[in-house]
This record gives sequence, structure tokens and C-alpha cells, in this order.
Amino acid sequence: MTDESLSTARTIDVSAETVFAVLADPTTHQAIDGTGWVRESLDGTPLTEAGQVFRMAMYHDNYGGMHYEMANRVEVFEPPHAIAWLPGQGDDDANLDFGGWIWRYDLKPLGADRTEITLTYDWSAVPQAIRDNIQFPPFDPQHLDNSLKHLAELAQARPSAASEPAAATAVAAARRT
Repeated sequence: MTDESLSTARTIDVSAETVFAVLADPTTHQAIDGTGWVRESLDGTPLTEAGQVFRMAMYHDNYGGMHYEMANRVEVFEPPHAIAWLPGQGDDDANLDFGGWIWRYDLKPLGADRTEITLTYDWSAVPQAIRDNIQFPPFDPQHLDNSLKHLAELAQARPSAASEPAAATAVAAARRT
């Protein structure tokens, strides 16, 4: 952890493939979220590659009960080891405005059915103009621990990734490259 990032880690008794499958499914992100801001995936499309944009409906109490949308671009997609996205806004996926913060999950297999998960929120690339209006981090650091707790619960309740066609396909494709 630096002055411009927060990280937390947790070890769970689930394979890295299963944890990655949960993270690559934006329909699970509301249940994972530790802040309560994420509402729902707007297209429900599984994440399959870096550069892909997925949109999430959001709600933030601190801004007078504001509903808004985030367009997240996948920056890292390395099944089953790492996934990260850069939140932004805009109507055109090719011309999004990014705030400079990134969410990243690193998965370290510790055997067939045990994984160390590290969640990092990094705001080191946030420009000063945004920092003048938003305090970073914009949430209590405990929210990262909450997110990993929720992720662990979801992953432990899910069948293994080998039984999930989309996840298995993504993992196989990544291994071929």
C-alpha cells in the first residue's frame, strides 16, 4: 500500500478459476461491492478480454442520492491470475473520460482449491483537477475488506469454474496466447 493506493488480501478455499469467473461476471459486481454504490450490470456480458468496456448502474448517497453510470474498461485480463478495470464515463466506448483510478484483483493459486486474493484500489493517476473536488480514497478502507468478504462468499457458493462454459472458454483462450 502506498499513499495513493489501498490493498487488502484474503485467502479462501476456492480455486483461482472459480474466483476469476465470479470477477469476470459483471452481474456479480453489485453483490461484491463493499461500498453499496454498485447497482447492476447494464448489459450482463461476461468479461473476456482487455480493452472490453462494461457498464454499471451506480448510486451514491454522498451526492444527494445521485444515480449515474460508469463505463469500465478492462485493463488487465489474465485468467485466472489478474483482472483490473479503469472506471470512466461517456456515451461512446471509444471516447471515454477516465478519472485515473483503477480496481485490480490479483489471484495467487495456493493449490487446487485455495486462492489468495489481493484487491487494490489505486488512484495514483488521478489528475489534480479531480483531486480538487474528490477526496481520495472516496470511501473508508474497510470497504475493500468488505468486498473481499463478499467475493469469498460468492465464490464459495458457486460451482467450480470448470463447469462454467464462459469461464472455461476464457481461461482456455488466455492459456493459448
